[in-house]
Amino acid sequence: MLTRRAIMKTGLAAGAALSMPWVARAATRTLRFAHAANEIHPGHIIATSFAESLEKLVPGAFDVQIFPNRQLGDDKQNLESVVAGALDMCNASGVQYPLVTGRPALDAYQLPFLIRDYDHFAKLALSDAAQKIHDDLEPAGLIGLATADIGRRHFLSVASAVKKTDQFAGLKTRIVPVPLHKAIWEAIGVSPVGLPYGEVYGALETKVIDALEINVSSMLGENLWEVGKHFTLTGHYPWHATTAMSKIVFDSFEPDLQAALREAGKQSVIATLDYAKQQDETGRGELQEKGVEIVELEDLDKVKEKVAPIVGQWSQKSPLIAEFVAAAEAS
Repeated sequence: MLTRRAIMKTGLAAGAALSMPWVARAATRTLRFAHAANEIHPGHIIATSFAESLEKLVPGAFDVQIFPNRQLGDDKQNLESVVAGALDMCNASGVQYPLVTGRPALDAYQLPFLIRDYDHFAKLALSDAAQKIHDDLEPAGLIGLATADIGRRHFLSVASAVKKTDQFAGLKTRIVPVPLHKAIWEAIGVSPVGLPYGEVYGALETKVIDALEINVSSMLGENLWEVGKHFTLTGHYPWHATTAMSKIVFDSFEPDLQAALREAGKQSVIATLDYAKQQDETGRGELQEKGVEIVELEDLDKVKEKVAPIVGQWSQKSPLIAEFVAAAEAS
């Protein structure tokens, strides 16, 4: 488990700038930080922990105003607003970044079964390979500050539990309609359905869809347990979320404040992963108390075999993805 002490060691350059005596500034800078999650979701913790860390690093320099619950838009809308300069910063699902910016590297985090667990994610998220992926966002007008796992994904079905790989066949399954997810779920054998996240509850309730891939935190936060009672533990990939700031906004700050923003982002990764890991473990019991059946997939190796070629295919799309895959496989 990475600790706050460990993460501080990764920020030596930031530490040099932040060790300078605090100088009173003319005015507190307001940062509008939007995300789509509700307050019990790790997607909210990444925002609050960022704000708390930033205040400790540079007291009074920033007023981080957080807008959760899709107040300013869904993930894609918030990210587009940051790219356009209409919003200071956001936290959005990592899968949205290639879609919005055309830069594919953040897909690396969701290559199937590449990242083993939350601790493995922590090592990778603070690695040189991860920093290069953040740096790759700059031509799109973004400064990547943090990428965290906000809940490892599993499989929720309405009619009955999926216990064997063959039972995925033909299930109308909600996915985010992006090439990587389409490739993964078509390989597994479901019938993928692209659907906005805000419409998932109603679609499950009315049987428009049979299933979706989802994490424990979203099951609880969106009350999906009310309409889906069969939860299969697959752990096929993490749901990574990336905090990004408008480059124009970032560039307007002094170097010591830029260093503080980067360090606060790193610290928010550890706080979020600790919360997400705990919620994943304790949340399963909470779901069971609410009447959700939780089962293991009996032949998970079959699913892994079906999707294994995708890792190589996506590694060819970007040298940054290939480097990340090598780092994951070596750690």
